Amino acid sequence: MSSEVLAEEFEVLESIYPTELSKISERELRIEVEPEEAVDGHDEVKLTLDVRYPDEYPDVLPELQLEPAEGDFEDEELDRLREELQTVGEENLGMAMTFTLVSHLREQLALLVKDREDRRRKEEAEKERLALEAEEAKTRGTPVTADSFKTWKAKYDKELAVIKAREDEEKMKGMTPKEREEYKKLGTRMTGRQLFERNKDLDVDDSLLEEGAVSVDFSQYEREAHSDEEDADRITFSDSD
Repeated sequence: MSSEVLAEEFEVLESIYPTELSKISERELRIEVEPEEAVDGHDEVKLTLDVRYPDEYPDVLPELQLEPAEGDFEDEELDRLREELQTVGEENLGMAMTFTLVSHLREQLALLVKDREDRRRKEEAEKERLALEAEEAKTRGTPVTADSFKTWKAKYDKELAVIKAREDEEKMKGMTPKEREEYKKLGTRMTGRQLFERNKDLDVDDSLLEEGAVSVDFSQYEREAHSDEEDADRITFSDSD
């Protein structure tokens, strides 16, 4: 392209980007590129696009250099933008393409900012969901199964046994050997409830009864009660009484 034709393209670009464009030489310029639509509440992003035009332009692509000017960019994002510029340039060979390249870059920057915002919102929503599940788990507790209950019961009984053993040891410190033996016997003697649960027919061995217990003959009580009722039936009252 002749210098006159390229100068005309420069003139058009300067009118479109009066503050963004800087002319570096007769065949090189720099344009600051921002997103097509600004997104409130987010860090600003801006790129600088350096364009160097060879003599064969526009039949060949200009040399393009893309660098961050404001904001943070990942290497993958920059590589993708450069590849897209290359593709758009190849589609517009034979015609002035600088405006088309800049317009495409502005659109892609706007999409990039939008994608970042969408990812941020999804990440925040996921964090809130996980925090809510964790809070519900604390309130809900651990589900109890037969196996987990048996495990807990065995551990609980073991802890109680250890506590009782310590208490018994403290109690027996001041006892004589004979008193200790008696205390141990009391600890192993079955209670009335235990005896009942062991034999619900109450067919209990006399040796299991506590020392000093009194045996009651209920059949004798029933006979005496029956005799008292008969005596009461014989009592009569006269009218004079």
